[in-house]
Amino acid sequence: MRTVLKYKIRFDPARRTASCVAAVFLAAIFLTPRAAHAVPSFARQTGVACEACHTVFPELTPFGRDFKMNGYILQNENEVSAISEKNKKILTLEDLPPISFMFDASMTNTNRAVPDTVVGGRAQNAQVEFPQQVSFFYAGKIAPHLGAFVQLTYSGPDDAFSMDNTDIRAVDTGAIGSADIVYGLSFNNNMTVQDVFNSVPAWGFPFWVSATAPTPAAATVIDSKLAQDVAGLTAYLQINRSFYGEAGVYRTARLGQPAPLSSIDSNVVEGVAPYWRFAYERRWGHNSWEAGTFGTYVALAPGSADAIGTGCTTASGTPGFCNSITSGPYNYFTDTALDTQYQFIGDRDIFTVTGVWIHENAERDADVAFGSASRLNSVLQTARLSAEYYYDHTYGASIQYFTTWGDADPVLYAPASLTGSNNGKPDSNGEVFELNYVPWLNTKLSLQYVAYNEFNGGGGNYDGFNRNASDNNTLLVNFWFAF
Repeated sequence: MRTVLKYKIRFDPARRTASCVAAVFLAAIFLTPRAAHAVPSFARQTGVACEACHTVFPELTPFGRDFKMNGYILQNENEVSAISEKNKKILTLEDLPPISFMFDASMTNTNRAVPDTVVGGRAQNAQVEFPQQVSFFYAGKIAPHLGAFVQLTYSGPDDAFSMDNTDIRAVDTGAIGSADIVYGLSFNNNMTVQDVFNSVPAWGFPFWVSATAPTPAAATVIDSKLAQDVAGLTAYLQINRSFYGEAGVYRTARLGQPAPLSSIDSNVVEGVAPYWRFAYERRWGHNSWEAGTFGTYVALAPGSADAIGTGCTTASGTPGFCNSITSGPYNYFTDTALDTQYQFIGDRDIFTVTGVWIHENAERDADVAFGSASRLNSVLQTARLSAEYYYDHTYGASIQYFTTWGDADPVLYAPASLTGSNNGKPDSNGEVFELNYVPWLNTKLSLQYVAYNEFNGGGGNYDGFNRNASDNNTLLVNFWFAF
């Protein structure tokens, strides 16, 4: 909190802009009236209000988890009757198919502007992204026992459309003795995107992050590092809405690059990468609690990022790259995670706590061979603990502590302006503070502050170019709506 107070009382022009926007945001919370409307794809298809499936988008309620588990389909009237009368109201909707539009705009201000491309310069601060992201969704039933969540996203910083999170499910229900079961297949493009809990990387807090602020360099593979770069097929089974198991495989399916992939393409999965997930959920009254584990084993061909200058040649005879996709060497990553989620959903009060710990063992045969790492074996770990509170689906406050730590490697984590590490360590940690105002169920205003205690291995002069961890503290003002 000391960092936040210091930030508020130093008034250079960029900080004055951020402070004014924050003041407008807080005023909006208390001055804007609220009406209960919500019309995303699933509501348009089912006639069920958004609050039946979400506490506040994208966090799921127990009913929302069941709905997703069942292939984004209301299987029968018994499931509909499980919704309270308040949530079962029919919405006034346009006569449209189950397609939604999402718009997200933001303003990002870092405690100190990032370095410019010109030596000695600084880039503009208080960066506005309008939009930061625009998404189109097809979400809902395709055919009996077949449903999908398909997202197409426009990125403002990239000025391009691309496929985003996608989960297509074939599902059925049945019984084993006296136990009710749900079983199916998920075809998706991001490990954990098919999961129903908000403790996993694909759907974990914070739900919105800046597209322009600096972020720590080190991350485990399963922590969304391969998102939208893979295609996976997994099979799952749920017993009595409590015991859950899932297993499958992933393979590289990269967008925007010619096929077939070759040695100039980096981080290509060799063969297939297995994925597993096991979880237990208990529900009682207004409460639910989950504990589980998930993980993967991935062999990655580093490609052009590491193979330069190894004496290999291209087909034309010019210096090029070793074909590590077909002949190795590879980097091997074993990621194992534990996660938990507790949720209380009362008539007006909603409280959620999530936690995740990821442990990664890395064998960097390729990186050491190509001179981009000095350690053959290393460990990287990540942990996040988050707490969220909402009153009447309208006023929300959230806090998170996050930390990443692991073995030092002065080559892999080398000094570099802004993005490097002065001591070769991957360690980063800090807190996220967030206020949310939801005047309507499909509209949200967010004020988020990220405070770093440590960034890329250090607090002061972490990069070797006189930048401190607190210089990357970030104020994000975000406006989101969907219809």
